[in-house]
Amino acid sequence: MGNVVFSAYVMNLELYNEGRLCGVRVDFPITHGGGVGLKEAVGKALGSIHVDGEGYGGYFIAGYQTDIKGLADCLGERENLFMLNFLARKIAGMDCGKAQFEAMLGFGKNTGSVEGLINLVDNAGCFYFMPEVADDYQLGYGYAVKSGLFAEELKNMGTLANFIDYEAYGRDIRLRDNGIHTENGYISLKDSIKIYFDPSKDGIPEFD
Repeated sequence: MGNVVFSAYVMNLELYNEGRLCGVRVDFPITHGGGVGLKEAVGKALGSIHVDGEGYGGYFIAGYQTDIKGLADCLGERENLFMLNFLARKIAGMDCGKAQFEAMLGFGKNTGSVEGLINLVDNAGCFYFMPEVADDYQLGYGYAVKSGLFAEELKNMGTLANFIDYEAYGRDIRLRDNGIHTENGYISLKDSIKIYFDPSKDGIPEFD
């Protein structure tokens, strides 16, 4: 994914309402250094579009750009820039790969807010992800053969094992586990998602 997880095009809301376009692209996570903290870096970006708390005080996000499929659809127009920065930091350091994260987004749990997405990243281990599985047949075959769960039973069946309806078996597994097939593979939730981050209690880390 590189150093930039996603970018947002931030625009001055009041100028926009007056028919004037004034915006700036902000890359997340926001880079800063040389004695400049995150608050100063955010202030500089907003100041470049005349959003400084005095006069023109509001902004909105006109769009997002990212190579993570499905992520931009989960982000809104009025997001907090510090929350977005925290999310980008979490994604950059997540324990799972990009393919699983995209499948997690497609699964649809905890994708309705930036706070939810942050907690989703921390719950990557709660998902069962099979990147090589594209349909119910492969799911059933994967469970029965590749996983080794029924290796001995299949061996004892001899040639009868060739007549197992792996597609039906895979469909039963998917329905039982409420799993879904995505472009990146099969995914299901094996444990309940836990809440690790609550901005109302924890505040928003700034990573200065």
